[in-house]
Amino acid sequence: MADIETALHEARAQILSDLTARDVADAAVVSLVEQAVTHRRWWLEQWPDGTEYVLGLVAQDVQDALLEAYGRWPLCTACAADGNPHALSVEPELGPDPHWVCGKQGAAVAPVGKLV
Repeated sequence: MADIETALHEARAQILSDLTARDVADAAVVSLVEQAVTHRRWWLEQWPDGTEYVLGLVAQDVQDALLEAYGRWPLCTACAADGNPHALSVEPELGPDPHWVCGKQGAAVAPVGKLV
């Protein structure tokens, strides 16, 4: 159980770091993070071996919740000049060491938790 809590606390901290870096970590958004962490706690209780995947899954959960409530996040700053903003995606979708990736350029922008 300690591994599950450690993985969840680390995921929460990494996602909050990315939200803060992009200046969107207000109270309502932090609540979305907490909801995602709660959901993934249940998921990890069912599959404790999934701790290495939880960061990417929480990132995707928060990204999905933000899309529904606020719009696309995080936006790709590398492609912002072309006037057609798009969101970064999390890759791998289910795997360790998730990164934010620009789908247009096919390039990793930053590890999840390390956006600037």
